[in-house]
Amino acid sequence: MGYQVLLVCDQINGISLRHALPDVTEAAKTLAPQHLTFPGSTAAQQEKTCAELRKIVGGWAEERRRARPDGVELPPLRVALVVQHASRLVQDVTRLSPDERDFFLACLQLADSVKPVRGAPGSAGRELYNPVIWLAEGERDLPNWFVSGSERIRAVAVPEPDADERLRMAHLLRREYERKRRTTSLAPSATAKESEEAVESFVRAASGMRLVGMRESVELALDRGIPFRSMPDAVRVYRLGVEKNPWSREEIRRRILRGEDPENEHSVPRRVLGQEAAVSKTLDILKRAALGLSGAQATSPGHRPRGVLFFAGPTGTGKTELAKAVASVLFDNEQAYLRFDMSEFSSSHAADRLVGAPPGYVGFEAGGELTAAVRQDPFRVILFDEIEKADKGVLDKFLQVLEDGRLTDGQGVTTYFSECVLIFTSNLGVQRIDPETQNREWIVAPGTPYPLLEAEVKKNVKAHFEKVIGRPELMNRIGGNVVVFDFISEEVARQIFDLQVGNIQRQLAAGHRITLELAPDAREALRKACTADQWSGGRGIGMGLETHLINPLARALFARPVLEPGTKVVVSEVMRTEDGRAELVADFVRVTEGR
Repeated sequence: MGYQVLLVCDQINGISLRHALPDVTEAAKTLAPQHLTFPGSTAAQQEKTCAELRKIVGGWAEERRRARPDGVELPPLRVALVVQHASRLVQDVTRLSPDERDFFLACLQLADSVKPVRGAPGSAGRELYNPVIWLAEGERDLPNWFVSGSERIRAVAVPEPDADERLRMAHLLRREYERKRRTTSLAPSATAKESEEAVESFVRAASGMRLVGMRESVELALDRGIPFRSMPDAVRVYRLGVEKNPWSREEIRRRILRGEDPENEHSVPRRVLGQEAAVSKTLDILKRAALGLSGAQATSPGHRPRGVLFFAGPTGTGKTELAKAVASVLFDNEQAYLRFDMSEFSSSHAADRLVGAPPGYVGFEAGGELTAAVRQDPFRVILFDEIEKADKGVLDKFLQVLEDGRLTDGQGVTTYFSECVLIFTSNLGVQRIDPETQNREWIVAPGTPYPLLEAEVKKNVKAHFEKVIGRPELMNRIGGNVVVFDFISEEVARQIFDLQVGNIQRQLAAGHRITLELAPDAREALRKACTADQWSGGRGIGMGLETHLINPLARALFARPVLEPGTKVVVSEVMRTEDGRAELVADFVRVTEGR
C-alpha cells in the first residue's frame, strides 16, 4: 500500500497538502500545518518547522490518539513530505549561517531518532517510515555532512526519462490534448500509422527533456493552437523561448538563391574572391541546413546544430569573410555572426569562459560567454577561429554540442544550439613542424592543383586531430563538412588589391572629402609590392597596403599645415628610402567646388 497523504513544501508557500486519500482527507486538512515557512528565517521559525517535521514523520500519531473522544485509538498516517527546490534552501552550502547549520543539524538528529510508523495501513510485519524527500539538482547542493552523516539518509539519483517513458507520456498527452480540444489532433482520415508517427515525432523532438517539459510543451501547443502533429514546433518554442523561426520562412530560401547569384553584387562569390569550390560547397551545406536535412541520414538526428562547417586552408584566403557572408545570407544581418578566437581559450580552465564557472568559483555569477549569447539569440552563425589552439576541455564541449546540440552552463541552465550554424576555422594542413629542426615548412604551395591541395589538407587535418590533439571523434562529428580554401591566384590578388585600394579611396572621401588618385606607374608598383607574397593571401595584401600606402600617406597628410576639404592627392611614385621606409611622391591639388 502507498502513502495516504502527500505534502509538499518550498520557501515561498511553506508546507501544504498536495493530495490525500478520500478516507483521510479531512484529517489531513486538519493536521497539515498552515502558513508555515520553510525552513524559516529565524531560530524560532526553524524550531517550529522542526517540531512540525517530527509530527509528520511520526504520522501525527499523538494527534491521532487524541482525535477520538470515545478513546478509540486511530492509527498514524502514512505521509510523504517532498521538499521542492532544495538546491535553493541556502545560498552557499560551504558557508552556512548559524541558523542554517542548526536547522540541518536538527533534521539530521530527527533522521537518526525517528521511529517506524507502527499500526499504519500496510505496515503489518514491516518497519515503514514516513520519508522526507529532498529534491535537489545534486548532492553538493546540500551540506555534505548532512547527506552522508547518517545511515537513515540516502542520496538517490533519479535518471532522465528514457525513450520508452517518453513514448508512454506522449500517448497520455495526446489523449489529454484531444480531450481538451474536444477534437482529434489529426485529420479524421488519419491512419493508425500516421497517428503513431505523430507521437513518435513528438518523442524524438523531446529527446533529453523531462516529462514535465513534455506536458508544458503540450500546454503551449494548446495555447498557441499548434496541432499535435506539429509538436516538434511546440517543443522548439518551449526550449528556445522564442516563436520566430527564420528557418521555416520562404525568405531564407530566396536569400540563399540570391547569395549564390554571381549577378548580385552582394553575393557570396563576389564577397569571397577566388574560392569557387569552397563557396559552392558552403552554399550546398546551407541549402541542406535550410531544409532541415543536416544529419538526416542518422536514425535520430536529435537536436544537432542546423549546420556545421570546418574551414581549412592557408591564411588570408577568406575564411572569416565567408563566415560573415553566411550570417548575412541566412539571417540578413552580420550581427548574427559571433566570433570566438580560440587562441584565448588555450588554458586548462578556458571551458569555464564558454559555459560559466561552477558554483563557488570566480565567474559563476557572470555565466558563460557562449551559452549566454546563444540564449539571447538562438539564431546565430558562431565562428570558432583557429580551433587547433583550443584546450582539450574546450574541444570536449564542442563534442557535446555537435552530438547533443546542447550545453548546460555552470548555473545548471541548458542552452540549445539546434538553430545555430557552427563554423570552425583552422590553418592546419598547409604547414608542418620539422621534427628535427622544429621549423615550420609548407606542405602545399601556391599553384598546387586544387584537387591535390584539398586531399592533402583534409588528410593532414584528420591526422592532426587523431595523433596530436587526440580527438578523432571531433572530426567524425564534423564528417564531410570540411571546406578547403585555395591559395590566392595572381588574378584574384589583383582583384583584391583593386578592391582594397577602392576602400581606402572611399574612406578618405567620406571622412575627409579628400580624393586619392594613383598614377598608373605608381599603382602598378604598389600592386607588385603588395601582391608579391602569395603565401599570405588577402591579409598580406592589406598589410602591404598599410605599409606602402596608408602609413606614408598619413605622414604626408599630417605634414600639411592646412588640409582643406576638396583636396586631391595625386600619388606619382611609390618608393623606399635608404633605411627601408616606404615613402610617396605626391602632389596636393585644391579642387574648387563645381569643377
